[in-house]
Amino acid sequence: MTSRRSWALLVALAALGAALIGGVGNNNASGDSPESLPHSAQSARVERALAEFPDTGVASAIAVVTRVDAGPLTEADRSAAAAAVARAVAAGAGGAGAAGGLRPAPDGGAVIGQIPVPSDLSGRALTDRIDRIRAAAHAGLPADLTLQITGGPAFAADIADSFSGADVTLLAVTALVVAVLLIITYRSPVLWLVPLLLIGAADQVASSVGIGLARLTGLTLDGSTSGITSVLVFGAGTNYALLLISRYRDELHRNPDHRAALRRAVRRAGPAILASNLTVVMALLVLLLATVPSTRSLGVFGAAGLLTALIFVLLGLPAALALCGRNIFWPFVPRPDQGDVAEEGVWHAVATRVVASPVVVAATAATVLAIFACGLFTVDIGLSQTQQFRVRAESVTGFDTLAAHFPSGSADPTVVLAQSSAAPAVTSALTGTAGVVQATPTGTSPTGLARWSVVLDAPPASDHAFTIVESLRSRLAAVPGADAVVGGGDAKAFDARSAAGHDRWVIMPLILVVVLVVLLGLLRAVPAALLLVTVTVMSAVAALGLGSWISVHAFGFPAVDTNVPLFAFLFLVALGVDYTIFLTSRAREETPAHGTEQGMVRAVSSTGAVITSAGVVLAAVFCVLGVLPLITLTQIGIVVGVGILLDTFVVRTVIIPALFAIIGSRVWWPSRLARTHTDRE
Repeated sequence: MTSRRSWALLVALAALGAALIGGVGNNNASGDSPESLPHSAQSARVERALAEFPDTGVASAIAVVTRVDAGPLTEADRSAAAAAVARAVAAGAGGAGAAGGLRPAPDGGAVIGQIPVPSDLSGRALTDRIDRIRAAAHAGLPADLTLQITGGPAFAADIADSFSGADVTLLAVTALVVAVLLIITYRSPVLWLVPLLLIGAADQVASSVGIGLARLTGLTLDGSTSGITSVLVFGAGTNYALLLISRYRDELHRNPDHRAALRRAVRRAGPAILASNLTVVMALLVLLLATVPSTRSLGVFGAAGLLTALIFVLLGLPAALALCGRNIFWPFVPRPDQGDVAEEGVWHAVATRVVASPVVVAATAATVLAIFACGLFTVDIGLSQTQQFRVRAESVTGFDTLAAHFPSGSADPTVVLAQSSAAPAVTSALTGTAGVVQATPTGTSPTGLARWSVVLDAPPASDHAFTIVESLRSRLAAVPGADAVVGGGDAKAFDARSAAGHDRWVIMPLILVVVLVVLLGLLRAVPAALLLVTVTVMSAVAALGLGSWISVHAFGFPAVDTNVPLFAFLFLVALGVDYTIFLTSRAREETPAHGTEQGMVRAVSSTGAVITSAGVVLAAVFCVLGVLPLITLTQIGIVVGVGILLDTFVVRTVIIPALFAIIGSRVWWPSRLARTHTDRE
């Protein structure tokens, strides 16, 4: 590649990126929480049907007032609480309506009042409105009283506020982590800048591509989806750069012309990079078959981000390296010395010892993975609405306070809709359901839909609440002509958990099929492809077990979120196959001259350092998800980080070489490599 062509290519990439960023923008992630309800779920149907009621357009925040000393409220306390709620209504109603009276708790220790808020507010506008309500409510409140604003609008406002500036923080921390690890890897004060600048540019362009896709498809680019996409771009992009630069450095030891060495490196590493990228992209696109909207969104935006990273690495990085020459590796500039890294180094020693006792090594490593997998049996699956965030927002603490003084379900009543003609039978079914404390009719829509507010005797989003929701739906389905549907917070949580479970059983097998097809096409060897997929699944399950155990028992999270198993499995399988492709592609290249066993030893020797570096970088980048406020993202970071390290240090460098040594040349059947022989054969 000549200097003129290199400059032209870099300028073209820069111009394309600038045009996309300028024309579309690159900061449009919603502050809302991920959309976890399928549109066909009963709770989602209830939300849409509520628009028919006269009070549509109004949502209610809830003010909870208690004494600081946790004692019973006096008459003066209740008067002060009423005045505070009145101030809050005046500050936040915006023409939305008036509040009802205060409702005292059965134990006399709290009162609650409703504060109308326009339901069309979202993001910063909603946060500002809730902040104004809180300021007005607290102004003049006696020092011995505590007032907390909770409820749906307050919770949504705190979500938006918790994501405020999080994208900038995530980008800064990710870039810092990648920069530090690249400096350590390359031991050069200059080289690390080239891949980091290119991948940083790719991330900004990918953000613009995501915004454009969101506008075209109607999918939501929420804060968590945007964060995961950035992590994928930085993590995978850095891996691709590490592989290409590592191969380039090897070729510089054999060739005095750095451009010729670069061309050979691109020809050798390019197919593996392309195969690994397309594997992850196709696995992400499988998410389009999911029922959860946020899962489908991640599939589209993540795939677009990885394709963007691939373009910048395969086109931009070679052009930049061609312009810089071999001195970019200063002070450790590789010189033509015909050195063979496949016959030296610590990874050569490791691989040699592994193939010397492959059965013992494979059995020991498999036992360790099985022990790690048992961690799955020590954790619960599913976080309630108030457990989703690591930050203790006022809406969450207020929710807990309310639930402590009122019947458990009073904090977030279940909503039931049915045909008004069947109202008496529906009321009878509701009050006759075990676990229902109160069922109050709350109006009828112009289209003949009747509405009930139902208080459950169960903590919000608990297993007991889910059992009651199921029972309600079963009993109401038997009411003739009712067409009843059950919604509200508990029903939403139940529907989200059910949808996530359905997606796990549908998506996970399809991801494995995609990976198997890619490996069959790349290796053209049936035993090798089946073996590698099996080992990858073992590693992913072990990482899920160990990572979940760490998340709950070491970090103290109450449970593992329902989305974590699917997302973690996707990233562990799809990204873990990256290292499999890097390793086995090199082994396939070495096998004709050295046999299967020694070919694998040479492959481990050649790729061990770069796979280790790439694995550490990718694990660290996923752990950066912990800077975002969602527990789900922190848990994904923990599980994937643990899994990538297992892949790096155990699976790719120990288990796979041991299994290849045990099976021998038959692992390449039916390709012609099956006719090569190892020393054991």
